[in-house]
Amino acid sequence: KLAASVSSQSQACIKCHQDQAVPLAVQQWAESKHAISGIGCYECHQAGKDRPDSFEHFGSRISVVVSPKVCGTCHAQQTEEFEKSHHAQAGEILGSLDNVLGDTIEGPQAAINGCRKCHGSVVKVVGNGKLDSSTWPNEGIGRINPDGSKGSCSVCHSRHTFSLAIARQPESCGYCHLGPDHPQTEIYAESKHGVTYRTLIGQMNLNSDSWVLGKDYNVAPTCDTCHMGATSKLPATHDVGARLSWNLRPEIAIKQQNWQDKRSVMKSVCLNCHASDWVDNFYTQFDGVVEMGNDKFFAPSKDIMAKLQAAGKITPTPFDAKIKWTYFELWHHQGRRARMGASMNGPDYVQWLGFYEVAKIFYSEFIPEAEALMPGVTTEVMNRDEHKWIKGLSPEERKRIQEFYEKRYGQSLQ
Repeated sequence: KLAASVSSQSQACIKCHQDQAVPLAVQQWAESKHAISGIGCYECHQAGKDRPDSFEHFGSRISVVVSPKVCGTCHAQQTEEFEKSHHAQAGEILGSLDNVLGDTIEGPQAAINGCRKCHGSVVKVVGNGKLDSSTWPNEGIGRINPDGSKGSCSVCHSRHTFSLAIARQPESCGYCHLGPDHPQTEIYAESKHGVTYRTLIGQMNLNSDSWVLGKDYNVAPTCDTCHMGATSKLPATHDVGARLSWNLRPEIAIKQQNWQDKRSVMKSVCLNCHASDWVDNFYTQFDGVVEMGNDKFFAPSKDIMAKLQAAGKITPTPFDAKIKWTYFELWHHQGRRARMGASMNGPDYVQWLGFYEVAKIFYSEFIPEAEALMPGVTTEVMNRDEHKWIKGLSPEERKRIQEFYEKRYGQSLQ
């Protein structure tokens, strides 16, 4: 019945594939909105001779890779928004320090099966539509496709279901946003937002065509709600950075371009559930912890690393000395966790998985390692007021802590 509503070319695809190769793909498609709308296999996979990955297949010229350029034939606005987003640029990791770590230090197979599965590969064609096994399969969000486009819509929407519900759930984002250096999924699960969502998921109306906050659901936000979703005052967007005021990824966190405008937009989402004072004070707390981390730990440690290199105590080669691993984890793992925890109301990620680890590594590993390489290089930093505690707390402060501990636990603090 469904096959009759699609083109003759797609009917031919269905006839063959439903009985032989990848039959479940046909079943998934048959239950999708694409099938209901008459969009079949050929409409998405057809390709002209100018595409380097196209090939003849039983009388039709097709391509295996369905890129955002193809999706944009029908979904023009969403594709345009995506192309402006950081997601579309995720493949730029191919030339980054992280990629050196994966490709060279760990080994290329680690990058192929790890880094590039999230960030994307440059999909290479070996001839007659065949794709290089070191670059395909790949669903990386910033994948560089043979037709020149960037990205992969299916990583969020999942072929061949093309599901809105999948893309709206945090598990979809968790395909990439997890782990020691960017644990947004874990932070969300810990937060009040995540707990409420999981408890009341049955009220989230995830398959709604519009999915407007306050109209189609109201019990909890997901990643999509805050970063992309529609409200009564905002349209949905596929530019995931349109509402972010901070860039929390680099060594020293930086404000985004036009950050005030972006923050204003994000605040308008928050104000659907929270009072204005709550929202304003949240951002005051968030800015405070990011700026503290920058000033107390990350900018000073970056400056110390620069002095060590300028003095010839370390080389420009990444990861060839212990202090480089220490420094990398200080900002890339612990520092990011702390900042991202603050951004999403995940207190354990701010404290025990964040700044506790930052402080421990900074004081017990990074500073001693730097001093061992170049005595005196940390003196200026360690003489600052925020680090003077390490030379000894005042008698009054020690007494206050001791009395609190004895009152609370009934024993002396050793």
